[in-house]
Amino acid sequence: MLSYTDLYEVVRKEKYGDVLQNLPKEFLGDITAFLQEKRGQAPKDDGLFQEEVVKQRKQLDNSLALFKELMRLRRKKLLQLVHIATETGIMKRDYENMLSFERTMFDAFVQAAERAEKEMQKVLHSPALAVPTQKLILFTQPVEPFVSMSGEMLGPYVTGELANLDGQITDVLVQGGKATYVDQ
Repeated sequence: MLSYTDLYEVVRKEKYGDVLQNLPKEFLGDITAFLQEKRGQAPKDDGLFQEEVVKQRKQLDNSLALFKELMRLRRKKLLQLVHIATETGIMKRDYENMLSFERTMFDAFVQAAERAEKEMQKVLHSPALAVPTQKLILFTQPVEPFVSMSGEMLGPYVTGELANLDGQITDVLVQGGKATYVDQ
């Protein structure tokens, strides 16, 4: 059976430990039984045992606060594990130390983070965001008309003509000896 001291110790270890603490499988059942027992022990407020009533309620309130703190600390560690899992692809660290509902939450967070990452990658690699790198070149030889990367017809160009074209096209033209860069 769980006691207030046991609960306090579990919270203390979780607070000062770096990894997710391994809780017994029956922990949730034990905490539920402990809190129900505390609620049942609270004497009725009839004035005869006022001091005892206050003490029992305070211990129940403190127990609830400790349990909430424990869950907050564990949730914070879970979020750190989600971050690690999404950055490295490794998800097994502390997985066995999670309670069943924490595993469900962890898996859902990882899936949500992965979906968000995919969406961000789509946005980053969207053609709408692609900034064409234009380069100014001077033609050193005549060039016949040709089709650009986007399917547009370019040219013809004569010797001495300047053109501001896509960087990939200018690189091919300069490497082929047909043009030189201006201001590069």
